Amino acid sequence: MLHCALKVDGVHNTDCFSEDNLTKLKEIMYEQKVTSGAYLFWEGDTADKLYFMIQGSVKITKTSDEGKSFILYMYGEGDLFGQLDPFHQSVNSFNAEVMEDSIIGVIQQKDLETLLWQHGDLAIEFMKWMGLMHRMTQTKFRDLMMFGKPGALCSTLIRLSNSYGQASEKQILITKKLTNSELADMIGATRESVNRMLSELKKLGIISMENSYIIIENMDYLKNVCQCENCPKDMCRI
Repeated sequence: MLHCALKVDGVHNTDCFSEDNLTKLKEIMYEQKVTSGAYLFWEGDTADKLYFMIQGSVKITKTSDEGKSFILYMYGEGDLFGQLDPFHQSVNSFNAEVMEDSIIGVIQQKDLETLLWQHGDLAIEFMKWMGLMHRMTQTKFRDLMMFGKPGALCSTLIRLSNSYGQASEKQILITKKLTNSELADMIGATRESVNRMLSELKKLGIISMENSYIIIENMDYLKNVCQCENCPKDMCRI
């Protein structure tokens, strides 16, 4: 699955497609207007479509057996996402909730398969896109499982800076406001534990806050905590 709204650096997960092939994909889409709070699909729905964010934003979530929602991805304008398997009648493993009024391009699986069969260069680029999505998922779960909640939070702040960061001198302003509850849902923690970790980072001078926006003051510290591998920005994103 895959670009977040308000991107500052202009990195999209569709950057692996040439302009010509991205146009081919757009030509087989049909537009769908979706209001904030609506769901594009639910966990268990038939997985036979891809989605392209023309305008707006969406978050991909997973619900645990206990009913807790975990935010896996946040996509915005220029992002392509969805679940397509080589098997027929597969189902979605996640939920897709629209975060603001959006316009979304919908690609039917049968139309995509015809297009890939007709254009070998597009098929190769599509395989690269699928590989990028797979590596993104791997690195996210690596951060969550190997470096504890502090490492997962530091990794999330780095990803947010790559997705929404605005650099000025030695600071990076994250231009998207997120509540501590939303940050907690991104790393599988409680809001209280995120409050404590953020307070500790502020005491150390690693981050600061201004009008509810997070400002990263010391990126090297965050990278050391989660043993950052300096992945490309198109992979290291929220």
